[in-house]
Amino acid sequence: MAYQESLITGPDGREVEIATLGSPEGRTVFFHHGTPGSTALVKSLAAMTERGDLFLVTTSRPGYGRSTRREGRSVAAQVDDVRTALDHLGRDTYVSVGWSGGGPHALACAALDTPHCLAAWSLAGVVPIDADFDWTAGMGPENIEEFRLALEGGAAYEAHMAEAGAQFADATPENIIELFGGLLSDADKTALADDDARATLAESCRRAFATSWRGFYDDDRAFFSAWGFDPAAITVPVSVWYGDQDLMVPPTHGAWLGRHVPRATVHHVPADGHISVISNHLGELADEIARTFDSL
Repeated sequence: MAYQESLITGPDGREVEIATLGSPEGRTVFFHHGTPGSTALVKSLAAMTERGDLFLVTTSRPGYGRSTRREGRSVAAQVDDVRTALDHLGRDTYVSVGWSGGGPHALACAALDTPHCLAAWSLAGVVPIDADFDWTAGMGPENIEEFRLALEGGAAYEAHMAEAGAQFADATPENIIELFGGLLSDADKTALADDDARATLAESCRRAFATSWRGFYDDDRAFFSAWGFDPAAITVPVSVWYGDQDLMVPPTHGAWLGRHVPRATVHHVPADGHISVISNHLGELADEIARTFDSL
């Protein structure tokens, strides 16, 4: 696994933590980590680099890891860091893949970074807060409480996020399942029975909170504000993956995207959850990405 990290400076002077995985000879896949998360999560996709001639690029979003915070950022603003990373690496066209909280950021690239972004994947990704259904229905208790506080804002919410950051900063393969608590379905606990899967998730969480909890906070604020683009206006192909056993992002979110994104292809896998929808289907995902590159 050819995993490499670096810290670069963007046009606005902010530092951006980037990482790559696979051979630079491969076709470019930009991966947007979940919420919370960091560059280390891309290691969970290592098997994809062995299929479809793919080269994975990722960043820690502002406020996570060593990436400088960008207070008040929108979902759309992440396109700036994508361009900073890809320009630094000399990459032009790419596809955008986002898991969970990374899903909206992958869609932002599809909406706003054409003709460079050729297609996008939303893997168990959330939808805009003003979607026409109960946004938190079906979520585990931790998410319901977090998002209730997020909508209220203020000191109680900030204290909640700071405490979550302190806990996840100490994540280990031994405690990571406990830290996620009621957000993990049986399907996801089975996926995390793998030692490497737990180690990668724990590493991603530790790195996310290495300097602050503000990246986590800023992600939530971005989700609950105007995204800066309309998913219904995306013109490139979009693939939507979701499972019914997901307690972090319920299947209603994936179904909404399937109905509202014009060129969406939907992969509804009822037996899978938030993590297993990826870990159980890495080969299929890599093959679909390769086919998309071949067709464009």
